[in-house]
Amino acid sequence: MSLSLDCGGYRLDLSRPCVMGILNVTPDSFSDGGDFVGADAAVAHARAMEAAGAAIIDVGGESTRPGSRGVSTHEELSRIIPVLEALRGTVSVPVSVDTSKPEVMRAAARAGAGLINDVMALRRPGALEAAREIGLPVCLMHMQGTPQTMQDNPRYSDVVGEVEAFLLERLSVVEAAGIPAGQVILDPGFGFGKTDPHNAALLAGLPRLAAHGVPVLAGLSRKSLVGRVLGRALPERLPGSIAAATIAAWSGARIIRAHDVAETVDAVRLVDYVINNADGPGAASGQGGY
Repeated sequence: MSLSLDCGGYRLDLSRPCVMGILNVTPDSFSDGGDFVGADAAVAHARAMEAAGAAIIDVGGESTRPGSRGVSTHEELSRIIPVLEALRGTVSVPVSVDTSKPEVMRAAARAGAGLINDVMALRRPGALEAAREIGLPVCLMHMQGTPQTMQDNPRYSDVVGEVEAFLLERLSVVEAAGIPAGQVILDPGFGFGKTDPHNAALLAGLPRLAAHGVPVLAGLSRKSLVGRVLGRALPERLPGSIAAATIAAWSGARIIRAHDVAETVDAVRLVDYVINNADGPGAASGQGGY
């Protein structure tokens, strides 16, 4: 596994699990739509997430919640480019752009984005070529259907195997196009064309996906899985989101995408400590206790 990525001159350290802070500059995202519209509010939130320990900030200008209908290229650009330009030199961590449009990828790279996070896994016409030309790391996500249709009775015979096969096929395609595997992150796409049992199976199957030596991103923050399983409305989903993030980090995910950065950073750091110190000096000497 590549232990670091060069994200447009910013280093993303993947030697241990880290947190990607979510910055939606949209009016209609499922959890925080409208909260950070406008460059000033977006920059303030990005700086707060960096201070809380985010290793990367993910800027999105088009909602991909179930049933969303998308926006024009012009509208998406008008939302994200002023934010990306304002963030350049303001935060000291890399900034990714959550988009599937090749025109947006190119403009975002010029504005300072350091990673392309694509829910369509570079399948839109021209996206693969744009990503190759830009030369930034890319995150490839699995989604059954489109945001408009993905929750219309999604079906799998083996969700872990089918998601794994899709991601490895896309990895092969991008490598053949000239994007090195060391520049790729894989995302199983929790909540994107999956039922709650599908999501649970994928979370339990993360070690299998992580075993391929390509960094895995897990995004479960505040999602409907947490709400339905626990019977919690959006404002009450933090404990469940932290539990999901903990499982994901323990299972090998290197990037945990989250709204609640400070709490998620604490959870991920504790997981990392336990994994790397289970047989360390403290265990041998009996240090610790209440």
